[in-house]
Amino acid sequence: MRSRRGKTLTEADIALWRQVARSVKPLPGRAPVEPESTPPPVAPAPTETSVLVVASMSAAKTAPPAAPPLAPIERRLRTQLRRGQQTVEASIDLHGMRQGEAHLALCAFLRREQARGTRICLVVTGKGGPAPALFGEERGVLRRMVPHWLRLAELRPLVLGFEEAEQRHGGSGALYVRLRRLREFGP
Repeated sequence: MRSRRGKTLTEADIALWRQVARSVKPLPGRAPVEPESTPPPVAPAPTETSVLVVASMSAAKTAPPAAPPLAPIERRLRTQLRRGQQTVEASIDLHGMRQGEAHLALCAFLRREQARGTRICLVVTGKGGPAPALFGEERGVLRRMVPHWLRLAELRPLVLGFEEAEQRHGGSGALYVRLRRLREFGP
């Protein structure tokens, strides 16, 4: 069987479509559409993809709610931070830490500050020096990794959004992180 786009459908795809088509209720006043009459499919041996499809369908039913999306820091708040009308309530300096240490310190810091009710915090990563790296070391690793960590699902219940800090707070070597209130996300 071929789809509209000209791709050949596998037997597993056809069987899955028929199962979905049988579960759909027709619109009022319309007769149910009978599936195409084809010879009864021979039960193929479960392939890796069919097992993954069934597993993902069952996981989708029991999966926890998706992590809330990140939002950029509003222009008004950025202006207030730049002018000094809004203060950074807490900060953490990750200079000199290895990735593992920095990740654990960042997670603990964000959890602690959220519990205290902090709204805006500063995470200083450093810019990474211009000196050449020795023995394959990368420069500015935390500067690249911290934004990635802040986007991960484990920190989404804590982080509302983040952006590069203003020059007076460290510029490209620091990030403003806006924290969620405890009641905003959770059971």
